Amino acid sequence: MPMRLTTVMCLLCTTVLVASISAHGQPSAPSAGQLLSRFGSAPNGLARHEYLTSVMPLLSGDDKTLAQQLLATVDSELGLYNQAMMTFPFDNRISPPRSTLLPQSDQWQAVDAADAVAELAAHRRIVLINEAHHDAHTRELTLALLPRLRALGFQYFAVEALSAKDADLMRRGYVTETSGSEYLLEPLYGEVVRQAIRLGYTIVAYDPEDASLADRDTEQARTLYEKVFAKDPQAKLFVHAGYSHIDKAAGNLGGNIEPMAMQLKRLTDYDPLSVDQSQFRDVAIGGLDFGFYNTIASHFTFPVPYVLRQRGSDTIWSSDAKQHDVTVILPPAFDSDLDVNGIMKSDVLRREVILPRPPFDPDHRPSWLTLGGRRLPYPVSAELCAGQIPCVVEADYPGEPDNATPADRYTFLRNTHSHNTLYLYPGHYRLRAWDITGKTLQQQDVDVPSK
Repeated sequence: MPMRLTTVMCLLCTTVLVASISAHGQPSAPSAGQLLSRFGSAPNGLARHEYLTSVMPLLSGDDKTLAQQLLATVDSELGLYNQAMMTFPFDNRISPPRSTLLPQSDQWQAVDAADAVAELAAHRRIVLINEAHHDAHTRELTLALLPRLRALGFQYFAVEALSAKDADLMRRGYVTETSGSEYLLEPLYGEVVRQAIRLGYTIVAYDPEDASLADRDTEQARTLYEKVFAKDPQAKLFVHAGYSHIDKAAGNLGGNIEPMAMQLKRLTDYDPLSVDQSQFRDVAIGGLDFGFYNTIASHFTFPVPYVLRQRGSDTIWSSDAKQHDVTVILPPAFDSDLDVNGIMKSDVLRREVILPRPPFDPDHRPSWLTLGGRRLPYPVSAELCAGQIPCVVEADYPGEPDNATPADRYTFLRNTHSHNTLYLYPGHYRLRAWDITGKTLQQQDVDVPSK
């Protein structure tokens, strides 16, 4: 995914970004370069969403796949989490090795991943956790781990999506639209950084902006070493990265690329605790997931991200011990996503989903947004949009500006319900509605009481 362009430009002097018009008066498909340029220079997430949906019917092949990946990221940014998962064009979970034996419930039990990882981290100096960039559910565990690892003496928190150019981040206390990549504009990612700063972590930006694909992991590892361990050899580092950058062996990044984790271990001589949560997660939002994820998730249930501990021992299961130490299973977004009745008699290691299944309502936000009950539902209405649809309604923290990533947001699109729910920690917020130009339509102060 590209870094967001720092110079914001208005593509067209209208409220909607549209596809270019050919000499025959018909819309013409943009090239991949044009697509990325117009996406990057759009003034806000809603404008990016409207541009991508306007050109999507014109695209095909690789260009359409690219646009769908971009749109999934924007959907996530706009609080449309179901749509983000449904829009992403392919299942990018990595299958376990064919030799992997999936755990059985008579030998293994589900336990809270945050507690288990914290126990394992007690004697480590590096903890690495990954995410699937368009799937904000993969940020819940990081939020839960931040206070636990801080209590264990971890003082550095490295964030892949951050840009080193945001020198004022630590003083300011929150990310803005110029802090790094588009991923940071998603509310949970913004909350990860906000809470890390509040807990006293030193925030580390480490992802190079101009490295080639072949050199990226080398540069990541080198930067982490130079910024942290070269200056503080006894440091304890928590890293939030993407996908296979946390792998401890080559193979999943293509060719002979050595992942960042593998190279960081060699530079520091510290064996990192590598935690994968991008593999066993629900990608069949509103549909039917079967295969290796369904086999586990339909036999082990837990309300928050969990791991499997062997009964009678402290062993935590890993689907591929060569690559990572811990495999996290994310609960399904909706119970109906699982093939609990064995409808599909497939090889358990296959990756297959069926999308969608009626009567699924994509506007019904997933329950994991409560973060295990720490956040409470707060009803919102399109009435705050003052008749302007599409419209974004978000809850901002007091004292933070409009361009800060909010606590939560939801986007009212055309043909959607006029009421929905934000999920917020108890406290005081500024509830704000804004349109495709970024103009504030209405705002009001609200309080979310404790239970």
